[in-house]
Amino acid sequence: MNALKKLFGGNTRQFGMIFALVALIVFFQIFTEGRTLTPGNVINLFNGNSYILILAIGMVLVIIAGHIDLSVGSVAAFVGVFVALAMRDWGFPWWVGVLFGLFLGAVIGAWQGFWVAYVGIPAFIVTLAGMLLFRGFNQFVGKSNTIPVPKEFQFIGSGYLPEIGPNTGFNNLTVLIGLVAVAFVIIMSLRARAAAKALGAEVPELWVEVTKLVLICGAILYATYLFATGRPGTSFPIPGLILAVLVLIYGFIADKTVLGRHVYAVGGNRHAAELSGVQSKKVNFMVMMNMSILAGLAGMIFVARSTASGPFDGVVWELDAIAAVFIGGAAVTGGVGTVIGSIVGGLVMAVLNNGLQLLGVGADLTQIIKGLVLLAAVAFDVYNKSQGKRSITGMLMKNFQRNNEIQPQEATSTKEVISKEA
Repeated sequence: MNALKKLFGGNTRQFGMIFALVALIVFFQIFTEGRTLTPGNVINLFNGNSYILILAIGMVLVIIAGHIDLSVGSVAAFVGVFVALAMRDWGFPWWVGVLFGLFLGAVIGAWQGFWVAYVGIPAFIVTLAGMLLFRGFNQFVGKSNTIPVPKEFQFIGSGYLPEIGPNTGFNNLTVLIGLVAVAFVIIMSLRARAAAKALGAEVPELWVEVTKLVLICGAILYATYLFATGRPGTSFPIPGLILAVLVLIYGFIADKTVLGRHVYAVGGNRHAAELSGVQSKKVNFMVMMNMSILAGLAGMIFVARSTASGPFDGVVWELDAIAAVFIGGAAVTGGVGTVIGSIVGGLVMAVLNNGLQLLGVGADLTQIIKGLVLLAAVAFDVYNKSQGKRSITGMLMKNFQRNNEIQPQEATSTKEVISKEA
């Protein structure tokens, strides 16, 4: 037990969702007779859920700031149909269509952010209106028809990394990316350890660090093997590559930038944050606009994968994104959550969906199970908060971020204590 405490930083609960994800994969791998961890199934799992995971990245920042966005599915559908029309009727090249979709998402986000940040209407009401408004626009603009998109545009939703170099039996570019990811993890871990030593902070024993690196790098290399050995013509999917880039960017923004710190501060205690000089209106405006931009991107990826936009695109996507964020450890009251946690939560839901489909479970029972999982995750978070404990994924990336700065979750807890004492 002491070894486990050392290995997981003295708090095994913070890796609860990782354990749950691994347990789900092992369970379905056994009961589906090995069909879960096949290259084809893993590739399809990422292709079929990348747009939800992209939505979860934006949604976690919205929820950390203390809001909720119910319009993301409708915004995604509206942007998707408008971009499809622009390419078909206005002759937009595919790359201009992508830029146009991102711009349209920014305009929609600015519209909703204005009402939330500067008028003061709760985000729940604004985005509920947006859900109805943009769902109606989607059907009005598309006339409830499907609109095909060109093959060049389809690449962003169903394309794969090309083959380069000699024939090795693997997709060489996928293998290269996997090796780069392993090197990045090792370098970041060594830099964090060196920085901790330089600051005189406590560092874990060497065997603990090595064991963690072996587990993480082993998982990366196994995933690389699965993606690199799929059927001919497949490899690491382009939507997965877009998702990976977004995780790195938004993980950095949330953990290392002033804007990220301000989002946590506003969600933890808006009044205390304002007294500290944080411009809460600007923060709220930015998170709402960012959410719609990512919704537009998710909508375009889905349309590209489906080869056409349709009147029922985006239905209940907001619920899947919100569920992923809460399962990933975000607090219902705001101020707590991580980008990595939301991705883990989204993968839990994706693996659950995929595994139940492989087992032949009906859609009705699948929805019941997903609802129970979400309820259990939120109940667990509420219980932890009542006991003065952190969310299960609040410190997930602690091993790569050791420094003297106060973590966003800790800063939030401090503000709450000060507020209560005041």
